[in-house]
Order: sequence, then C-alpha cells, then structure tokens
Amino acid sequence: MSPLPRSLLPDTAVDAPDGSLIIGGCSVEDLAQEFGTPLFVYDETHLRARCREAVTAFGPDRAVYATKAFLCRAMARLAVQEGMLLDVATGGELHVALAAGVPASKCIFHGNNKSLDELRTALEVGVRRVVVDSFDELDRLDSLHQQRSYATPEVLLRITPGVHAHTHEYVATGQNDSKFGFNLANGDAMRAVERARRAASVQLMGLHCHIGSNVFAVDSFRRAAAAMAGFAAPLELPELVLGGGLGVAYVEGETAPTITEWAEAVREASQAAGVRSEVSVEPGRAIVAGAAITVYTVGTIKRIPGVRTYVAVDGGMSDNPRPVLYGSGYEAFLPRAVDADRRRRVRIVGKHCESGDVLLFNAHLPASVVVGDLLAVPVTGAYGHSMGSNYNKVPRPPVVFVADGAARVVLRRETYDDLLATDVG
Repeated sequence: MSPLPRSLLPDTAVDAPDGSLIIGGCSVEDLAQEFGTPLFVYDETHLRARCREAVTAFGPDRAVYATKAFLCRAMARLAVQEGMLLDVATGGELHVALAAGVPASKCIFHGNNKSLDELRTALEVGVRRVVVDSFDELDRLDSLHQQRSYATPEVLLRITPGVHAHTHEYVATGQNDSKFGFNLANGDAMRAVERARRAASVQLMGLHCHIGSNVFAVDSFRRAAAAMAGFAAPLELPELVLGGGLGVAYVEGETAPTITEWAEAVREASQAAGVRSEVSVEPGRAIVAGAAITVYTVGTIKRIPGVRTYVAVDGGMSDNPRPVLYGSGYEAFLPRAVDADRRRRVRIVGKHCESGDVLLFNAHLPASVVVGDLLAVPVTGAYGHSMGSNYNKVPRPPVVFVADGAARVVLRRETYDDLLATDVG
C-alpha cells in the first residue's frame, strides 16, 4: 500500500527533516507529549481558508457554517470573524454561540422538533432567522405571539424537494420519506407558504432545503436547486437557502468538489431556473473535516494467524462513531513516518467493551508499527468530537488549534471528575 495521500492532510502539514509530521508549525509528536492522546489537532489556517472560500464563493451573509459539524466557542468566533453566519440546530448550539460572543443576529435557528422553550429563547435573543420545519412549529410560534409581544420573527420554511442524494440513508434528508420539512410533492409546502403569509406571528422571508450530508455528486445539488427553483421562483421571496452537505474525501481514491465548484453548480442551476432570490448555503463538513487529525497511542497489537491483526488504540467509537454508525472509511498513518509505505494490513479498534468498536475495518500501516507508537487518522474535524460520547465512562479528548508554531487548547481533556458533574448520587 502506498504512503498516505498528502491531500488528506490539513493545509499546513509538512514533514520535519526526520520525516515526522508538522501541522501549523507544531510537531505532532510534541503535541501528543504535551497534551496526551487521544488528541484532536485542528489546523487553524485550514479552517480560516475554507471559511473565506465559502464567503468569497457565495457572498457576504450567504455562507452559513453548520455548527453541528464541530462547535466550540473558538470555532464559533473563528467562523464569524471570517464572515460566516452560524446555523444552530438546538438550544444548546445557540447557547454556545451566544457564549462565544456571537450576536444572535448572526444565528439561523434550525431543528425539526424545536421545543416551545427553544423557540421562546430564539425570539427573546433575536436570532436572524428561524427555519420552520412543521405545522406544529407554526402552532408554537402562534402561541408565543399570543402570549407575549415578541418581535415578529423572520422565518424560512424548510421544504423537502423529493431529491434523493447519493449518500448513506441515515444522512439523506431531501427525499419524500423524511422527518424534515414540508413535503413538496404532497402539497404541504404550498400549504405552509399560504399559512405563513397569512400569519401575524411570522414574517416569511424565504425557503430552505437540505438534501443530505457528505454528498459527492454535484448533480444532486443541481437537481435540488432546480426542484426548489421551480417552486420558489413564482413566489418571489427574497431568500432561498439550498442547505449544505458537500462531501469531502476521506480515503485514497475519493474526490469531492471544492466549495467554489459547488457554488458554481448551485448558481448556474438557480439562474437557469429563473431564481431571483438571494441564494445561501450551509457548509459544515467542507469547512472543518479536513482541518483535523486525531492522534492516538497504540496499546496492543494482536495477531491472529489466518484471521487478522488487531491494532488497539486509546480511543475508539467514543471519539469517532462514524465507522460504527455509517460504515465510514478512513485512512491511518504513523506521524513519525508520514511517507512510509503502508504494507501491513490491520483492523484498528478502540478500547471499548464492544466488538463493533472499530475505527478502520481494513487499514494499512507501516510494517514497523509497534506498541507505544503514535497513530493518526486524518479528516476527523467533522462529526468526531461533535458526535463523541462518554461510553464506558471514557473522558472526551481535548481539541487543540495550531497556527504559526503555537498551540492552544480550545476544549480541554475531560477528567474523571467531569464524569460525576451531573451525577447527583
């Protein structure tokens, strides 16, 4: 097996004279020694570059960072500093954004089952838009309007356009059989538009759709844009949001459109369909996934003749559940020898009491791998830490941002005492 493709590493990744990995001017081996493992290392320059690309491609206030991909106060501030708005899907995500000092006017509030309390908070703080997902939510907004004199929220209606994206079924959201949005095919979308236009409780500003996550085919976005445009154009609403979902390459041989190529496809499809609305998008994975690697320490190498070799690391499904949930593929390498041939076929597993605790089902590593080695998995900046858990009461790893030779902890490592923080005995 060939060395790790350099395209899977963060933008600033380079080799030290001894062949070891440097990101953001910092030695990965030194970072592991200082902060321990498992460890998420994010290239801040990479993050800022992707944010700027999105803002340049789509325009000011038209690129909205999907915080579900990865969120902490530092990330919220960084995205807004670079000109993006924030897509928050729960009261918790909104709380973190506000705690970061992000104005509520920079936040778009999503969610398919927003509670009355979440909606009340969104209205009280004055979010930029509420993306309405159901008739029940319109009922809740009516109720809040009657209870108290809030400023009338400006809303978008989430539409399910009937476009099936080529992705895993668990992250496909635009098909007719979906928990999200108002169905276009059965008439619910038009009924929602008519109701919102009549209602005193909302001000209808536009429409929204999202067809799924980790979508590689630009044609899927073109079809969604065309389907939405056909519905939206006659309504002459000021805004049309075409969601996110742009995929990224995780393994050797995969390719994905750039943010700029995505923008060109969406823009062409919208213009061809006669859309005059302001078109916005919500990238998440495309901003953060490739910016990070996860660094582990090898604890056990177990060779079973005629079966396979297991390499166990000090993390697992608690810091990256995607392989277990979706069968997602990744690559692995040794930071001490980035360009080494990876000829040893292994299965990389974690430390959890679960046979399914697998990080890489069919991995290739250098034959020289030994217990005590650092092992890294690239492209883990999205849906690793954000989907992490404390399964088996394993504390979550820290997150470090690196830039210009300096490292800063933005999320500290959890301690055993943190595991008792909500345990009232």
